[in-house]
Amino acid sequence: MAILSVDEIRELHEKHAPTQEAYALVWTHCEIVWQIAEGLLDRSGAELDRELVRAGCLLHDIGVYRLYDSTGRLDYANYVRHGVLGHHLLAEEGLPEHLCRFCSCHTGVGLTKHDIEHQQLPLPPADYLAETAEERLVMYADKFHSKTTPPRFLTPDSYAARVSRFGPDKTMAFQELRAVFGDPDLDRLVTAYGHALH
Repeated sequence: MAILSVDEIRELHEKHAPTQEAYALVWTHCEIVWQIAEGLLDRSGAELDRELVRAGCLLHDIGVYRLYDSTGRLDYANYVRHGVLGHHLLAEEGLPEHLCRFCSCHTGVGLTKHDIEHQQLPLPPADYLAETAEERLVMYADKFHSKTTPPRFLTPDSYAARVSRFGPDKTMAFQELRAVFGDPDLDRLVTAYGHALH
């Protein structure tokens, strides 16, 4: 199956977004993550499938739409479920497993069955870990932009401090990704989108 075009992915977002505001938030974030990943690819020289990375970036957060209620409010308490919800959404749309996995395997620096059971997360107990280089890059690029209100960019050091609260194994996993892909150049994106850098 051919990888979806940008227009096809945008149509999926438009189809599933419950409101224009939700669409704008999620689609803009996904576009930013793709631009971050593209810059990391250019600088690292990694030989990855660029079209697959683009599709993964643009699809990874589509499950967020399933967390909005009928009044347009986002269910933050169950936000950790957005990856699994996105995986199911894309599977229902007939997309292949290798695209669905970008949704379920990008949360944090990977969730293990132990994480889910130990933290009592509202997820089916399993390992949700990026396995391919493309999955790892999408997961890594996602760490540098947040859909908070207002949205913001995060430096590598800011994210490293944030992830450290989940234990030394998560810190190490992030540092390993950083060693492979390098630090993103966020200055251009900060200027282009007007989101603060923290």
